[in-house]
Amino acid sequence: MQVWLESGTRQKGVDLLVGDDLEIDGAALYINGKQVGRKVNVSSSEGQANARSMSGSVEWILLELGEWKMIPIENIIAACDGVPTKVAARISSPEQVLGAAFALQIGVDALLVPEEILPTALIAKSQRGETNSEPEVSIENDSFELSTVEVIEVKEGGIGDRVCVDLTSMLDNGEGMLVGSSSSSLVLVHGETVESEFVPTRPFRVNAGAAHSYILMADGTTSYLCELKMGDEVMVVSSQGNCRTAIVGRVKIERRPFILFRWKDENNNEAGALLQQAETVRLITSSTGIVSITDLVKGTSLLGWSGGVGRHIGIPISAEVTEN
Repeated sequence: MQVWLESGTRQKGVDLLVGDDLEIDGAALYINGKQVGRKVNVSSSEGQANARSMSGSVEWILLELGEWKMIPIENIIAACDGVPTKVAARISSPEQVLGAAFALQIGVDALLVPEEILPTALIAKSQRGETNSEPEVSIENDSFELSTVEVIEVKEGGIGDRVCVDLTSMLDNGEGMLVGSSSSSLVLVHGETVESEFVPTRPFRVNAGAAHSYILMADGTTSYLCELKMGDEVMVVSSQGNCRTAIVGRVKIERRPFILFRWKDENNNEAGALLQQAETVRLITSSTGIVSITDLVKGTSLLGWSGGVGRHIGIPISAEVTEN
């Protein structure tokens, strides 16, 4: 992490000094006379969206903070994690230094501080360990690498708010959505395409589980099921690993009984999900067969996906995140 000084005399540990090798001209940011990025006011949602849109296209983004300090910093760090764009933040009080330096366990790449805050900034710089690693998430438009998970527990899951995701397009047999209680390990829930003598099919629907659950979106981010709304784009995945984008037409939430089940993936990581206790809620086995949640037993091998990294507001980040 670098320390940039707004004014005064360059001291040991100061990387750049405004008026010397760092210039801020309007919204343009210059280092050693070369324009390297932009200054962005992120005190509003529009400003944060503007900053996120620059991720990957500029070398530096300098954040001007408003009343909210940490949330904008975290959001932009998450958007820039894994791309060459570096994040700097203008800090106005000593209390903000550590928060910015260690936000999301990643921290900003530079602190721009006035001289009175410099000692605190230099201490944070000495405390920072640069141990970031690149996220290992890769999603292509037409293919998807599914993994196998083994069920290790099945039990009653109480009553809660169940979310059905209704699409504007039809699902085929073998297609579904990836959901779960941990964003790093999801299970493939089959669409309601299987015919039965008791209930009609709903081939546009996936009964996706409890409201808190994650769902994989079309762009590779995750959302909570309760956050989905009409017009959102979700990822539809088949048992053969083919994937496509589908549009949410409606989200239907009702109180229903749940079955809780947990699994272990090929990396020995444990995760789980809660699905409605109903015969029409089905999962896909590793042999591409279909099993109802009401028939699920310990030892069953299911198709799923291991994301491998933690997330902040649905975006993969390299920080350590634990979800149990």
